[in-house]
Amino acid sequence: MILCSGEALIDMIPFPTTAPAAAGRDGFVPFAGGAVFNTAVALGRLGAPTGMLTGLSRDVFGQQLEQVLTESGVSSDLCVRSDRFTTLAFVRLENGQATYDFHDENTAGRMLTPDDMPALDARVTALFLGGISLMIEPCAEAYRALLAREGGTRAVMLDPNIRPDFIRDPARYRDRLTAMLAQSDIVKVSDEDLDWILPGDTPSEARLAQLFDLGPSLVVMTKGDKGATGYLRDGRSVTVPARAVQVVDTIGAGDTFNAGLLASLSKQGLLTKSALRDLPDAALEQALDLGVRAAAVTVSRAGANPPWPQDL
Repeated sequence: MILCSGEALIDMIPFPTTAPAAAGRDGFVPFAGGAVFNTAVALGRLGAPTGMLTGLSRDVFGQQLEQVLTESGVSSDLCVRSDRFTTLAFVRLENGQATYDFHDENTAGRMLTPDDMPALDARVTALFLGGISLMIEPCAEAYRALLAREGGTRAVMLDPNIRPDFIRDPARYRDRLTAMLAQSDIVKVSDEDLDWILPGDTPSEARLAQLFDLGPSLVVMTKGDKGATGYLRDGRSVTVPARAVQVVDTIGAGDTFNAGLLASLSKQGLLTKSALRDLPDAALEQALDLGVRAAAVTVSRAGANPPWPQDL
């Protein structure tokens, strides 16, 4: 089972309202979301054995999140339940691009501590972590502790998905991120992520080498409409093109890509530390291709709504 560990929240997405009292104005519709949650849902829908570890509220939104997990074939039995509220992210869309206003103080997801993290049994063979859950405390330290304790024998993928507005203490976050990168086998970054992790005027190729020095066997760079490239420690690289689609919005695109990549590697029997150190080009291309195809479906419809196999 691939265990996705991180935030689960509600995206409040604007839609035009037809109510007479609010004619011409937007209302907000709640969609289950969160970067790590979206990856878990996409993995489950693609048929990969998947679990979710997060702080889950017993409120109405927490029940909505759990229902989506169940309907997508994702186990929620490792979730930490509480009576705290669910995080809400109010979405603003401009030309299909999403920005967010988060309401996250004292929520079920944010208030996790290292002591809340359950012991993992042998059914968990891979870990996925990332998103804002690595930037906000105390939950960030909980996930750091989980990885330190449980990541040594399991394949680990990390997607920093850096959002500078969430980082209250850059030095503390860099320390945490560096430690987690050293324990990761796969790291997914965008150009913006790479610029933040390794700032300066050094060319991207040199900074990728620095990233490999931290520990991963595979670094994947997503490039929007230019596709994605996987870089291997021995200098090999594989690029797959993006799919041409009519973009509705980009919510959940990168999260779905992550799921396609992991689902393919898992199905090929290559989602292990040893296999990732010597990944064949053809296997990497197949994994990148599923990630790109799955993400193309997600951006073609509203909200983070990852595909089922028949949608591909």
